[in-house]
Amino acid sequence: MSEWWTYRLSDFLLFSPRTWHRLFELYHAWLWPAQPLVLLLGVGLLFALWRGAPWAPRACCLALAIAWAWVAWAFHLQRYAAINWAATWFALAFAFQAVLMLALAWLSASGPARRSPTGFALLIGAVTLMPVLGVACGRPWQEAEVFGLTPDATVLGTLGFLLVQVHGGRSRALAAWPWLIPLMWCGVGGATLFALELPWAGLLPLAGLAAVIAGLARRY
Repeated sequence: MSEWWTYRLSDFLLFSPRTWHRLFELYHAWLWPAQPLVLLLGVGLLFALWRGAPWAPRACCLALAIAWAWVAWAFHLQRYAAINWAATWFALAFAFQAVLMLALAWLSASGPARRSPTGFALLIGAVTLMPVLGVACGRPWQEAEVFGLTPDATVLGTLGFLLVQVHGGRSRALAAWPWLIPLMWCGVGGATLFALELPWAGLLPLAGLAAVIAGLARRY
């Protein structure tokens, strides 16, 4: 029996890189032409947040709740679970996050978004850069991470939103909870990408770290 330190992260994968890439290809083929419509919606909400529209944070909360619920069902439960038994638990976690985002939308007061450079950088990255990141690294566009439709881009955008979201009144008691699952996914998703030896594997862990630092700096 080999010693534990001789194992690599890729040894624990339950599927091959080819299977992972094929999963994304089939998923995007099934979704088409939803991708450009969702991206346009994301750009519109991002612009409204930047302009300080008082309704924008609550609308983004609702949109993120729908996105987390969709990824839980359509990606994790219906597709990823076929190649990874843990995806069923991922689906439950993403569904719970959807409930948290709904609660946050319900309890938050209306008002313009907070001016957080890190928050807006993460939002812009999730909406506009993530879809072309794989293409820039040599992967076909059919494997793109699309905000609102795939896990990593949705997590990245959620972290950005949580930094610009202004908590007040009833939402203060809920403020920390919506962070937990996105930050946990930064570890899980990052580990998966590292095991697949994809060049952007460090993006999620670094984004999670940047979000935590910015969130702590905002409090103190």
